[in-house]
Amino acid sequence: MIIGIVGKPNVGKSAFFRSLTLADAESGNFPFTTIDANEAIGYVKIKDPATDFEKHSNPREGYVAGEFRFVPVQIIDVAGLVPGAHEGKGLGNKFLDDLRQADALIHIIDLSGGTNEKGEPVEINSYNPAEDILFLEAELDHWFYNIIERNWPNIDKKIRMQDMKIEHALVNVLSGLNIKERHILQALSELGIDKTTISKELFSLARKLRELSKPMIIAANKCDVLQENKLWEKKLNILKEEFPQHKIIPVMAEYEFNLRKAQEKQILRYIPGEGNFEILNENLNENQKKGLEIISKALQEMRTTGVQETLNAAVFDLLKMKPIFPGGVSKLEDSKGNVLPDCFLMEEKATALDFAYRLHTDFGKNFIKAINVRTKMMVGKDHILSFGDIVEIVSGK
Repeated sequence: MIIGIVGKPNVGKSAFFRSLTLADAESGNFPFTTIDANEAIGYVKIKDPATDFEKHSNPREGYVAGEFRFVPVQIIDVAGLVPGAHEGKGLGNKFLDDLRQADALIHIIDLSGGTNEKGEPVEINSYNPAEDILFLEAELDHWFYNIIERNWPNIDKKIRMQDMKIEHALVNVLSGLNIKERHILQALSELGIDKTTISKELFSLARKLRELSKPMIIAANKCDVLQENKLWEKKLNILKEEFPQHKIIPVMAEYEFNLRKAQEKQILRYIPGEGNFEILNENLNENQKKGLEIISKALQEMRTTGVQETLNAAVFDLLKMKPIFPGGVSKLEDSKGNVLPDCFLMEEKATALDFAYRLHTDFGKNFIKAINVRTKMMVGKDHILSFGDIVEIVSGK
């Protein structure tokens, strides 16, 4: 699973990426700071299931902070997009190519209206961020459409002359965009497209496939610039009314990055996604104290910086993934004494058998039953697992 961070230049994409991953990434107040895609690991935040047993887990990957467990997710931050990207303007071709394997997108916009359509700094509130949502979706739609149109003669030949099913003809061409057959079938069904109408509905099909295969959440960044009179809240509500189909989250990426770096340096104790922090080092200079006071005040107003909430929403709301833990009814520890060391992010309809195969092919082939560790109830192979389940797999070998 890959989460792509997208948006025009200079809206804080790299700051958002760095705040999630603490990875080195260029960041600057000018267009196209990011040229090559940055890839790193971010972490979704869930309740540590070991606490239900009065323990704390010992993750093999990720980490535990307080009562929460942070599970790794691959993040990619791509070059900035500008209008006309699908025609090759800016770094458009590279941007789009880097996005191919993304499962969901986080679109970073500048809620303060301080960057124009090209990503150039302008006076605060002089640019309408709604335009960025419209143009980015249009660019992605045209990108998908161009690929379908370019390959249409071959697709059409397979459908009409070889009597191939539409979904089979399309998936051969679109698999590189991480489009699955299920996406195509759903798009055809929702649009009412068949062999007789598809040639006239290519753009509508492209748009629907983009929506299904690259679901998007909006991160309304730079709310820290709009703290006076809660201007960020007013602008956010306007956007939500204009785009009810999108989940839009207020974000302060720079503040989140500062908090995580301070946590890393043991200046303070901070759990990502929380609305407070504890200063551990009292020997701070005046600039550091003033900076933390400003961040603390903003957190009191907004509750969180929005960064962690955005990633969680992308993984759990858009993609509807669910964390599942392998464990035993008799004990939660592995052979080395680590409590619930592994966590797997599974698809929404994943069953006990799917989980068995995820653990090991032999577990799936020789599946006998699964046991819900919390309830100690046995479940069959077709049982759909729930968010946060701890499961013991019983196999024949």
